[in-house]
Amino acid sequence: MPDWGKQGFLTQADTEVMAKFLQNEPPAPPELSLQQMKDSWQLITPVEERPVAPETTRDWQNYFIVTLRDAGQVAIIDGDTYEVVNTVDSGYAVHITRMSASGRYAYVIGRDGRLALIDLWMEKPEVVARVQICYDARSVEVSKYEGPEGDFRDKYAITGCYWPPHFAILDGQTLEPMKVVSSRSYTYDTGEFHPEPRVASILASHFKPEWIVNIKETGQVWIVNYTDPQNPSIKMIEAALFLHDGGWDSTKRYFMVAANQSNKIAVVDALEGDLEALVDTPAVPHPGRGANWIDPEFGPVWSSPHLGDPAVVSVATDPVNHPENAWKSVRVTPLPGSGSLFIKTHPNSKWIWVDMTLNSDPVLARTICVIAKDDPAEVHKCWEVSTYGRAVHMEYNKQGTEVWISVWGDAANPGETGEIVIYNDATLEEKTRIKDLITPTGKFNVYNTVNDIY
Repeated sequence: MPDWGKQGFLTQADTEVMAKFLQNEPPAPPELSLQQMKDSWQLITPVEERPVAPETTRDWQNYFIVTLRDAGQVAIIDGDTYEVVNTVDSGYAVHITRMSASGRYAYVIGRDGRLALIDLWMEKPEVVARVQICYDARSVEVSKYEGPEGDFRDKYAITGCYWPPHFAILDGQTLEPMKVVSSRSYTYDTGEFHPEPRVASILASHFKPEWIVNIKETGQVWIVNYTDPQNPSIKMIEAALFLHDGGWDSTKRYFMVAANQSNKIAVVDALEGDLEALVDTPAVPHPGRGANWIDPEFGPVWSSPHLGDPAVVSVATDPVNHPENAWKSVRVTPLPGSGSLFIKTHPNSKWIWVDMTLNSDPVLARTICVIAKDDPAEVHKCWEVSTYGRAVHMEYNKQGTEVWISVWGDAANPGETGEIVIYNDATLEEKTRIKDLITPTGKFNVYNTVNDIY
């Protein structure tokens, strides 16, 4: 607990009142029905009133959708000119942004459960629909499959919630709620009922009309077929407890997801629909979406940093050409400290970038490291990104020539609210800074997000 008494924020009497309050049985939080979701739905601009072609001359595929966490907004920033094209209200504490299969729409989900749909084809991108799908949200994804079973691109969207524990299926063009499915279930190992199993990361399969949905506390990966969204079929795959973040391997066939408190990476085969492997890792892996690259000794790998240990672990991902290494932790690259949240690379880059955002040392918390792909046994270089705040989340531009890094500052401290630092990826030299942003965190380049480049 913070030392509120020593700091003078609370008197002894205040402390005693708070202690007594904390010992009360908490009230049950409210549920949220499908009808309540529909009652919150706002179709601001109907589909037929939206542009039929991009109205802007900018390269909208090189837009960055930037979370301004404490402002309850996202900024749409031109990746070529570094101009803020528009700032729009979203849900509070936006967690992620996902793009439609075409890239035209940005789906922005806040921790407060509010989902916003932004049309990037507008001259000045604006929110065209909103809906409240829960009270504590985590993830959003769209349908991307096109094949023999039909063209489902952008037809549906799915949102995953922490509370109430459920996922909801919506119309992908309007956000009209269509179906809600509870994630309350039994743990895969002991069969114990869990009343609050949170829906963590969600990815859209490229092989089938399916979403990969991670149910955190039950240790199950659900494969949800959305061919009939009113009657979705769900295949439950037993994996490991505390499933959290993850991404595709380089072939986009295998989903690599961190079971963080289990210290494992679960590998799910999206083509066969089964668990391929469980890989042991250092403490508390936190990959974001991870990083795909070619290790000079072990071939294609997918890498994750860790919250609990100062290390990047690389898992071999090529069962065809490197079967002796497949689904093994083949390399551990030491870092100066733990507390990493994200890792990033690009097929055109010779580097792997990693942060240490949650390290308790303020210097390390604002330090970024790069690992050379041709010499990955140790870090190549580390440096402080700023003189304040925390350095968090790397993202490449469309061309793969620049890396954007957020400085997560203090919204209450003028001059140190936050900024984005842009580096030349080839030389690691700073190019420019986009200043006076309010606690910028995640940044999602449209082209890279659509094509799952990481």
